[in-house]
Amino acid sequence: MAFLLPALEGLGSGLLGSAIGGSLGSGIAGNAQNAAMNALNTQDENFQLGMYASEIQNQEQLQVQSEAFDQMMDERSENMREVDTLRNVDMAQRKMDALRTIATREALLSVARRARANTG
Repeated sequence: MAFLLPALEGLGSGLLGSAIGGSLGSGIAGNAQNAAMNALNTQDENFQLGMYASEIQNQEQLQVQSEAFDQMMDERSENMREVDTLRNVDMAQRKMDALRTIATREALLSVARRARANTG
């Protein structure tokens, strides 16, 4: 779109200047042509300002989305670390339970051996 404005400026000012210049005089035509060119320049500046504002708005939206994504990923990572820690604690607890079970069985076997040795 922006590439059309310079072409339209040249075309519009040329046609307007020719039409007015032919019917009025060179002084009035020059003033009218300048006024038309100023109007087109103002229109182009407003268009460019709107495009710039749109770009800034898009960049801000991307920044908000990026921050929300980063925060979500940080929370997910923290949750995964917590789950991993809980798994490690659970595994350690199972090992301790297994060791207690083995120790209890060994103690019972030792008591049974002593009892047999004393009776036998």
